[in-house]
Amino acid sequence: MSRINVACLDMAGTTVADDGGVMSAFRAAMEQVGLPLGSQGYERGAQIVQATMGQSKIEVFRRILGDEAAAEAANRAFEAHYALAVRAGQVAPLPGAGSTLAALREAGIKICLATGFSPATRDAVLDALGWHPLIDIALSPVDAGRGRPWPDLPLTALLRLGGGAVSELAVAGDTASDIESGLRAGAGLVAGVLTGSASRQELDAAGAPHVLEAITGLLPLLGLSTDRCT
Repeated sequence: MSRINVACLDMAGTTVADDGGVMSAFRAAMEQVGLPLGSQGYERGAQIVQATMGQSKIEVFRRILGDEAAAEAANRAFEAHYALAVRAGQVAPLPGAGSTLAALREAGIKICLATGFSPATRDAVLDALGWHPLIDIALSPVDAGRGRPWPDLPLTALLRLGGGAVSELAVAGDTASDIESGLRAGAGLVAGVLTGSASRQELDAAGAPHVLEAITGLLPLLGLSTDRCT
């Protein structure tokens, strides 16, 4: 494996504790646009949300609702509900995530945090965590062209951070969409993480070359010590 010099890591469920906040915001948004809890439309929407975790939120709503205006309204509602959770202090780093970011930076690896959130929500989460000094760039689908499962996010990270080749790129995330995105990008290292929405079986089925108990497991794959993460 080539030396990794860019790491593109997911946020919610991988480095940031979700605790059901994303799904709660989806539920609230669906009810707000006329899909009440228990309705057939709501149940179908919930299934789509679960199957598309990690993907662009507006794209998920487009798939659920099939109407651009309704999808945009639902996306605004989602962002508003999740922003309330952030302001209420319901966002926290997963254990060892901050020290993992610091260890990567110390090793000279540039870090991108990628997400399906809008830039406003993404930045609110980073502000709440105080993580801006720990990373080099943060990307949302609007910054890259397309969200997951397309390769645009990790490839944009590689380009913006001056990576030399896709073999020097590492991608890690907690969903099948993260894995597919990393594999499509040709990343030199692709890893699934079990702290989010997907099971080991789901990550294996998505083709994850590595499945980690937590993001801290990325460090030994790169030949780095985990001492500061304990």
